Amino acid sequence: MRIAMVVALTATVAGCVSSPVQYGASLSTQDPKWATPECQQARTDAMNYDAREKEHPGWAAGVVLGPYSMGLVAAIKEHEQQQRRLLAREVHLQCSSLPLPKDLDFDPKIYAPKPTHYP
Repeated sequence: MRIAMVVALTATVAGCVSSPVQYGASLSTQDPKWATPECQQARTDAMNYDAREKEHPGWAAGVVLGPYSMGLVAAIKEHEQQQRRLLAREVHLQCSSLPLPKDLDFDPKIYAPKPTHYP
């Protein structure tokens, strides 16, 4: 049990993506795209997501709810990481004229929800 928790925690921490708000703050404010309404909207969306993410239960909730909930918490953390990558990519595209960095140069469709077909 402890080994599984350590492995899950290590995998999550190793793959952490910085906050889209922090990424947006690292971009140049001198860029012509910075003052556009699209950039302001992307930064607002990133700030709103960041505030909502802080309200989510963390690993402590998994410990309180028992060992079977650790998988659920890990799935939530993985989804949050994907959303941070998508938002950071959007902030870069809307606020910077520079090409996308390697870690944000991906097809956003890979994180799109899969269509569900019920019988």
